[in-house]
Amino acid sequence: MSINLIEELRWRGLLHDVTPGAEELFAKEKVKGYVGFDPTADSLHIGNLVPIMLLVHLQRAGHQPIALVGGATGMVGDPSGKTAERKLLEVEDINHNLNCQKNQLMRFLDFSGDNPAEIVNNYDWFKGIGFLDFIRDVGKHISVNYMMAKDSVQSRLESGMSFTEFSYQLVQGYDFVWLYQNKGVKLQMGGSDQWGNITTGTELIRRMTQGQAFALTAPLVKKADGTKFGKSEGGNVWLDPEKTSPYKFYQYWINSSDVDTANFIRIFSLLEKSEIEQIEAEHAQSPHLRLLQKRLAEELCIRVHGKEELEAAISASNILFGQSTKDDLFRLNESDFLAVFEGVPQAMMAMSDVEQGLSIIDALAGKSGFMASNGEARRSLKEKSISLNKEKIEDENFIILKEQLIQGKYLLLQKGKKNYFLLIAE
Repeated sequence: MSINLIEELRWRGLLHDVTPGAEELFAKEKVKGYVGFDPTADSLHIGNLVPIMLLVHLQRAGHQPIALVGGATGMVGDPSGKTAERKLLEVEDINHNLNCQKNQLMRFLDFSGDNPAEIVNNYDWFKGIGFLDFIRDVGKHISVNYMMAKDSVQSRLESGMSFTEFSYQLVQGYDFVWLYQNKGVKLQMGGSDQWGNITTGTELIRRMTQGQAFALTAPLVKKADGTKFGKSEGGNVWLDPEKTSPYKFYQYWINSSDVDTANFIRIFSLLEKSEIEQIEAEHAQSPHLRLLQKRLAEELCIRVHGKEELEAAISASNILFGQSTKDDLFRLNESDFLAVFEGVPQAMMAMSDVEQGLSIIDALAGKSGFMASNGEARRSLKEKSISLNKEKIEDENFIILKEQLIQGKYLLLQKGKKNYFLLIAE
């Protein structure tokens, strides 16, 4: 099936600006297009999924995607959207971050076939360029007035901007020139905040080579309630499972509002328009089932973490929000277990207390303070409202043994459906 890239991006809400002539270019030839990624962290986050999806759709439409990792530009720091200057990184940190990001990009793009993806590092061409050569051969083509007019510069005039950051648009612009001349790249894509940097590149190509290149940007994703997309209470939602567990990653999408998910599923999934509309209709009939959220969460979790991690995330979710058993609880690894019960009240006790046999009354009251008194603990047991590690306990003489510790250290106490307490033995 032939895909019209511009139309595909438009209905998905992924088209903000595009330079004239781009649609005609896509129709007549296989286009090489690139997106740049900033190596300021050793993981990409879900905010980076928008430019990643631009590359994915470019490739699906039969064109060739190139991901540029900024080994050189990372040493300068992009001022776009920033109110203060970034902290500059050491070369070793940048290289580490680049390698981590490369591995994540390979989960989204196909590096085989007729239009294989490619990853390039702009340090490879900047390392041989001297400062005087750059300002003479590149800088002379762009006026200070042109650079001053960019939004990324205008927004920082009052607070101040170093020459290092001021020069960033020239450095990024030259990336486009080098890729145009050496790899035949005619398109650069990015978020709408990158329009100024990208068009500096198209202008440099026009002035330095008399050639024509094109720019395409996607809107910055916003949430309906005005909060920033890609952030949770704990900060960024990362693609690295060590930074954001698959369970938390899954929960981010599951907990999205209906309005946001209707937007997100167009932007971040590969479902066709008719499929999305069908899921939306089913969701509208039974919104409590969160069919829309689940479909998006499943697709993204598989793509970022794999099917096994998705299944583990669903199992972990069921422990708090659905039907689960003691076996489900013991199957969780420690990081998922702690992620599921993050924020649950907890108390410490000595390991020796469990080794000697801990009474359920003492666990509920004396050691944890989960219950205000032994009497309240006994009443709750008689009411059949107490569970230990997801198993109902009714006997006030029940003794807890060491082998009942989850991960060798945790006891999960529960009253009713939603009142949890974590007792930790050390």
